[in-house]
Amino acid sequence: MNKITTRLQGGCHCGAVRFSAVHQRHNDEPLVAHACNCSMCEKVGYLHLIIPAANFQLEQGEGDLSCYTFNSGVAKHYFCRHCGVKPFYIPRSNPDGYSLNVRCLDSVPPELEVEPFDGQNWEQNAAGLAHLSVAK
Repeated sequence: MNKITTRLQGGCHCGAVRFSAVHQRHNDEPLVAHACNCSMCEKVGYLHLIIPAANFQLEQGEGDLSCYTFNSGVAKHYFCRHCGVKPFYIPRSNPDGYSLNVRCLDSVPPELEVEPFDGQNWEQNAAGLAHLSVAK
């Protein structure tokens, strides 16, 4: 089975934080981002593209990031301390990966599909995301 590799770049609004990433999938799988309706994501319009941690590289701005945690403290929400934008974070559902904010990508892949995710009922649904941070 062939793999499709999508190279991604993005960052925060002011440009202090920049990242690069690679998303890999089998050629029969769509490129999917998730629109979560939890209390955090719905308020900020975050669109999740989850990748394995090994496929993420912070290019610049480590010192410009602030981290916010809540509830279980597992998720690490990283914000630019200058402009307040959250370009990526380490999700509770995938602590071995990163969730990239599709809205912070320099260029959104045209084949990207957005699917809803019921984060309001996170405990019942989170296991459905666990496979996304496993290297293909």
